[in-house]
Amino acid sequence: MSNRGSIHKAVIPVAGLGTRFLPATKATPKEMLPVVDKPAIQYVVEEAVAAGIHDVLFVTGRNKDSLENHFDRSPNLERTLAERGDFEMQGKIAELADLAAMHYVRQGVPMGLGHAVSMAKEHVGSEPFAVLLGDDLVDASTPVLPDMFAAQQKFGGSILALMEVPADQIHLYGCAAVVETDTPDVVRVTQLVEKPAAGTAPSNLAVIGRYVIDPAIFGLLENLAPGRGGEIQLTDALAALIDTPADSGGGVHAVIFRGKRYDTGDKLSYLKSVVSIALDRDDLGPDLRAWLTSY
Repeated sequence: MSNRGSIHKAVIPVAGLGTRFLPATKATPKEMLPVVDKPAIQYVVEEAVAAGIHDVLFVTGRNKDSLENHFDRSPNLERTLAERGDFEMQGKIAELADLAAMHYVRQGVPMGLGHAVSMAKEHVGSEPFAVLLGDDLVDASTPVLPDMFAAQQKFGGSILALMEVPADQIHLYGCAAVVETDTPDVVRVTQLVEKPAAGTAPSNLAVIGRYVIDPAIFGLLENLAPGRGGEIQLTDALAALIDTPADSGGGVHAVIFRGKRYDTGDKLSYLKSVVSIALDRDDLGPDLRAWLTSY
């Protein structure tokens, strides 16, 4: 039976090793690397909460304790800030534990994004749920989750977020072939290809790290053979849902995202993201812009 309704739970996979950022990530999860004055993962959680999510499941691995600590109370730090009269920061620190109900499950062996999502089965149950990847930060001024939730209520099934990218970059992403619907910027997905070879992509529409997924995905993930890179690929399971009957949770649609997105997945794009976000801030932007210009 196809599920349509409010989305209450988010799954955030954070079990990766962060090898692109070594040695910085030898003892620090890549999700905890600072983007100006907040770790990257905090932006992702705040985005989910702003869209109405009140339950967050992190799929973690070894060496992720600092992430759990970040979203927990810190009585000694809060007391110290209060004694110094910094009540504003004390409040911000305390609020982190109340953003949402935080849950954690360990992915013992990182076997791909599809495997990480499969770890959420018992927690999610029979509800559609959101998946947010920590490498993609979506600017709060141009959210995409509300449009994805609305599309899921209208069409059912699973919803992707797609973004137009230059043709010479599409091989870096999952890619979708689509047809239009009667809703502006919402399309029906007819084909998904994970990182297509040069010249073979069906479009220039790249899958970015936001999903709303029907729980029918779990049955597919359980029996899915390893795909690209020898990993259980979420894209492969979603591709199988395209032709699954709608009354069984099938069908895949997508929202075309035209807002501001920051990619923190590699060193250069991470640096660009930090600078871009800082430039947009009233307290940092003017001075940073002046310094960049003179530099």
